[in-house]
Amino acid sequence: MNTLSDEKDILLAEDDLDDVEIFETALQEAGQPYIMRNAKNGDVLFVLLKDKIPYLLFLDIHMPCKDGMACIVEIRRNREYDKLPVIMYTSMFTEKIIEESYRSGANLYIAKTNTIQELVNKLKKVFSIDWSDYLHFPPREQFVIN
Repeated sequence: MNTLSDEKDILLAEDDLDDVEIFETALQEAGQPYIMRNAKNGDVLFVLLKDKIPYLLFLDIHMPCKDGMACIVEIRRNREYDKLPVIMYTSMFTEKIIEESYRSGANLYIAKTNTIQELVNKLKKVFSIDWSDYLHFPPREQFVIN
């Protein structure tokens, strides 16, 4: 039986409500107990981060007000968020964007998928990492979750 303490606080910074719904469905199917909060833009993200630092942050690149690249740079400049795992979650899958995300301090990079099952599989890989014991910055060749 899951207890409240088993639930992972997941923060998804994503402005597309369809993508939010798909992500939450995949979270449910991944079988990970969670509480999910959603930031519809980069400004709201920082308000929610001040309220509570999540277990994991999934960060879209294309958002209004402040995009994901500006957000990851600001997060990594703030010592308060040193232990916050940030997973870029985006439809952009170019080498330039992946490299910029890596160099800016993101922990992992996940491209949005065509099916919920593909996303479930990727989320299971993310949840298999014990983020509580260490902050995982993989070698560049392991940065993208496929």
